Amino acid sequence: MRILITLLFVLGSLFSTVAMADDAEGKIVSIDEDSDTITLDDGKAYKLPGEFDYSAINEGMKVMLSYDVVDQDRFITNIEEAEDAE
Repeated sequence: MRILITLLFVLGSLFSTVAMADDAEGKIVSIDEDSDTITLDDGKAYKLPGEFDYSAINEGMKVMLSYDVVDQDRFITNIEEAEDAE
């Protein structure tokens, strides 16, 4: 019985969606309002939260963001303008 419960727990954990949090910093190279995504100069696309105010960002702006990864999609949880260290 213990083996069966352990096996079910292992199988359940293999098939569950794991969300991982991370941070990124870079310049916005493109904004796609149709798919609610921005692409940074690292080449990665990040999904913006629903009902996002696009007037707050523009291409070429340096940003710092926090995001969660779910099924290889990066969902932004926080975005703010970064200061240039020039």
